[in-house]
Amino acid sequence: MPTTFADALRDARSRHRLSQLDLALKAGTTQRHISFMERGRSLPGRGMVVRVAEALGLPLRERNALLLTAGYAPVYPETRLDDPALTPVLGSLRALLAGHEPYPALVVNRYGDLVAANDGFRLLTEGVAAELLEPPVNVLRLALHPRGMAPRIQNFADWAQHVLERPRRGLAHGPDPRHQALLDELTGYLPSPGEPSGDHLGFAVPLQLSTSAGELRLLTAITQFATAVDVTVAELSLETFLPADAPTAELLKARPTQ
Repeated sequence: MPTTFADALRDARSRHRLSQLDLALKAGTTQRHISFMERGRSLPGRGMVVRVAEALGLPLRERNALLLTAGYAPVYPETRLDDPALTPVLGSLRALLAGHEPYPALVVNRYGDLVAANDGFRLLTEGVAAELLEPPVNVLRLALHPRGMAPRIQNFADWAQHVLERPRRGLAHGPDPRHQALLDELTGYLPSPGEPSGDHLGFAVPLQLSTSAGELRLLTAITQFATAVDVTVAELSLETFLPADAPTAELLKARPTQ
C-alpha cells in the first residue's frame, strides 16, 4: 500500500488509466501541478486532495485514505449500521425491498454480508445448510458453497463468475485482506478455476435456479447511493432479482408470500 500522498496519487491515477493531463482537466488544475504532487514537490491543500479524489472517482473509503496520506483527517464519516442516524436510510431500503415483492431483493455491504432482505429471498435459500444462514450471512458464500445454493444453480460456472466479480472489483481498488480471503475461498468452490464460457455476460448473466416454485431465470440489478457522503451508506448495495422471461414472472407472482 502506498504510504505517501505522491505514491498514492500516482498509483490511483495509474489504476484509473488517466494521464496527468486528463486528471488535471477533471480536477480543475494544471498538468504541472499534478506532476509536482506526484513527485512530492508540492504539498496540496485538503480541498485539492478532495478535488483530485473526486476527479478520479475514488470510493469514499479510498478518498479518506488519500487524505490521510496527505496528512489530513478523513472528511467522510463511517457510521455504524446500528447507529440511530441511519434508521431513516435503512427504513427506506426496507420499504424498497417490500415494494419489490414478489421478486427477491436484498441489501448487502461491500463484502456481500447481508444487511436486509425481503420475503422473496427465502426462495433463493431453500435447502441451504443452516450454518450458512447464521448471522452474519455472506450472500457470496451462500451462492457458491456446495451446501448453499450451488446444487440448485443450473448455470453454476457462469453464475460463479458473476459472483466472483464483487471481490475482484474490491481488490481493483487496492489490497484488501478480506476481499482476497473471500476470492480465494469462493474460487475454491468452483470445479475448475478456468475462464468463463462464451455465454458469460457479466452483470447480465441470468441466474437459472431450481426452486419449489419451479425453474426460475432471474436477472440482477444492483443499485448504490451515488450521492452518499457516508462511507457505510456508499458501500451498501441493493440487489434486485428480476424475471428474465414470462414463465418466471408468472411463477413468482403465483407464489404465496408470508
